[in-house]
Amino acid sequence: MTDTPVASPQIELAAVTGAHGVAGEVRLKLLGEGLDALKAHKSFHANVPDGELVLSKIRSDNKGGAIARFNGVNGRNAAEKLRGTVLSVAREALPALDDDEYYHADLIGLTVVTDNGETVGRSIAVQNFGATDIIEIAKSPVPEKGMKSFMVPMTKAAVLEWDTEKLVIAADFVDE
Repeated sequence: MTDTPVASPQIELAAVTGAHGVAGEVRLKLLGEGLDALKAHKSFHANVPDGELVLSKIRSDNKGGAIARFNGVNGRNAAEKLRGTVLSVAREALPALDDDEYYHADLIGLTVVTDNGETVGRSIAVQNFGATDIIEIAKSPVPEKGMKSFMVPMTKAAVLEWDTEKLVIAADFVDE
């Protein structure tokens, strides 16, 4: 065993969808709590040569996304090269959560069990189509025919509890 510190998990806050204008600005798809969540950070981990993008300015695009400018990104060509780049921050850089709050990244990968104690799979994604978060669960064992996963709403009736290792759902919500 080594004393090497474990890297903090990264939480994705936005993704670059393309260039905006000719001066090096980019359009962002917001993945977190919106524009204010991004404004709280000055730099982001990203898959770029030095591993970091430093924010110099950001504003709303008035369509649910944002327009941003990063230090060292000059001109449309440089901005276009960032298309698909995901902006993330270390988990500990985010605000503390209340008891019933969670970050999507905290739920992904958890073992899913029913309130009867039966293991039904693993959470693989969290989606939100407008009403509430929906957890996608990969079935275990994987069936030979039919759906390989099912979805459960993140409501008190469906998801009874969760911690760092498992997510407990009501048995009535299991898709056989």
